[in-house]
Amino acid sequence: MRFAALTTSYAEAAAPVVEAVVLRLRDIDTSTVESLLARFGLKLEILADGTEIPGSYWGECEAGLIGDRLYARPDTPLHSILHEGCHWITCTPERRARVHTDAADTEEEEGATCWLQIVLADAVPGFGRERALIDMDAWGYSFRLGSARAWFEQDAEDARDWLVDHRLIDASGSCTWQVRD
Repeated sequence: MRFAALTTSYAEAAAPVVEAVVLRLRDIDTSTVESLLARFGLKLEILADGTEIPGSYWGECEAGLIGDRLYARPDTPLHSILHEGCHWITCTPERRARVHTDAADTEEEEGATCWLQIVLADAVPGFGRERALIDMDAWGYSFRLGSARAWFEQDAEDARDWLVDHRLIDASGSCTWQVRD
């Protein structure tokens, strides 16, 4: 699948950079991520190292999503946890109830998911927007303008508008702490 904001699919970009240096769940207080996701009604299930992650679209250490459970291991990148969590937040109620592994829907929703994950990174102490943008580039997200920062700051009006239209952020760009209705 190709996304309007991305120059290549995430799968094409992510596969060769599995060893990228990014912040992972083990690097922060996991309770902050659990609390963040719980605000939306999503439960974080932390698995043991080496365990296969259920519902992981990409495999390896990438977060997985089944129903209202987001699965991760200590080595799961924070950007992956936020990305899958934001997919769940942006799903329609019908898709959210039955989501299993592949939460993507439209190019617009994918862009909104990326935008929201960047904003929500600020709610994770020790992570934040700046680090999220760096980690997204290091992991292999590939945007038209060459970086996650350039996309977020100069090319993401459609994603931002989508989130406002669905009342997931307000006009100032702040999270409303709601899921899509």
